[in-house]
Amino acid sequence: MTADSVAAELLEIRGRIDQIDRDLLQLLAQRFDLTHHVGRLKASNALDPVDAGREAQKLEALRALCADNGLNPELVTEIFIKIMAEAVRNHNQIRQQHRQ
Repeated sequence: MTADSVAAELLEIRGRIDQIDRDLLQLLAQRFDLTHHVGRLKASNALDPVDAGREAQKLEALRALCADNGLNPELVTEIFIKIMAEAVRNHNQIRQQHRQ
């Protein structure tokens, strides 16, 4: 391979990575739209913003998917714990607004 062909291949691969990053952000925005809806349902029905059982089941399922996809389950768990914490933070915020 020549330096020019390597550079061209790197640019192409990086372009694909950039598109995946944009796709991930769009999916994350969709996920938060849905969890916002969940937060409104919980607030209007006086349900606890945190569902520890659901979170544990979700993390277990994600760890199993990691094995199937060759991903580091510790990394994925860490990412999703942060995502879920943000959803709960939003649920608490919605609950506060609902009480006003």
